[in-house]
Amino acid sequence: MDRGALDQWVNTAANAVTAYFDRFPVKQLALNIHFDAGDEVHDGVTTAGRRIDIHIGRNATAATLGKDWMLTHEMFHLAFPSLDEDHHWMEEGLSTYLEPIARVRIGNLTAQQLWLETVQGMPDALPGPGDQGLNRTHTWGRTYWGGALFWLLADIGIRQQSHNQKSLGTAIRAVLDAGGDGSADWPASRILFVGDRATNTTVLRDLYAEMALHPTATDLAALWKSLGVIPHRRRGTFDDTAPLADIRKAITAKTTGSP
Repeated sequence: MDRGALDQWVNTAANAVTAYFDRFPVKQLALNIHFDAGDEVHDGVTTAGRRIDIHIGRNATAATLGKDWMLTHEMFHLAFPSLDEDHHWMEEGLSTYLEPIARVRIGNLTAQQLWLETVQGMPDALPGPGDQGLNRTHTWGRTYWGGALFWLLADIGIRQQSHNQKSLGTAIRAVLDAGGDGSADWPASRILFVGDRATNTTVLRDLYAEMALHPTATDLAALWKSLGVIPHRRRGTFDDTAPLADIRKAITAKTTGSP
C-alpha cells in the first residue's frame, strides 16, 4: 500500500479531531495498523486512551482511505473518559456523533452527507419492546445510535439555551481540560457535572434523567423538520427557514473557534 496514502489517512483523522478540540487530545499515541485480507478499513479499537489498533485490507485504495470514518471515530475516544459498562453508550455515542461533524468541518465530508446518513441511521437509536433506557439496554443500535441521539439532543439543547454561544463542544472540551481523556476512569456523574458547569446549563443532567433509565422515544420526523433537514434517498437538502436551521448550520460550521 502507498505510504503517502496511509499518511494522508492518518493526518486527516488527526486533523479532524484537532480542529474540534483546538488541540490533539493526547501528547502521545501508539497507532498500530494491521494489514489483512480485503479492501476496507475495519475493526478499530482504542485501549487505555493511548493506543489504537486498526485493521486495513491489503487491497484498500487511497480513495477508500479518503472516505474512511473509523480512524476518526477511534481518535475521538482519546478525548473522553472510560466509563463503566452501563455507560458505554456515552463513549460510543459521542464518537459516533462527533466523527462526521469533525470531518465536515475540515472538508472531508459534506453537510448533506452527514445529515442524510444521520437520518438513515438514527431509527436504530429508538427504544424497542422491553427497552429499559440507555443504561440498561446494551444493544448495538441503542449503544451507538442511541448514544449519538443523546449527544445530538444535548448539543441542540445547549445551543438553544445559550443562543448558540455554547455547545456540546464547550462541555466536552471542559471534560478534556479537566483531565478526562481516554486514559482516565470517571463516573458518568462527573461528566454531567463538568459539562453542565462549562455551559452554565443543566442540559446534560436533565437529558440523562430522561433517557438513561427510561425508554424515551424521540419524534425523529419532527426533529429533522425543526432542523430543516429534508432527506431524500441519495442526498439531503435543507430548509433554512426552519426554527433550528441556525443551530444545524452552526453544528458543522468550519470557522475557527466554533463552539
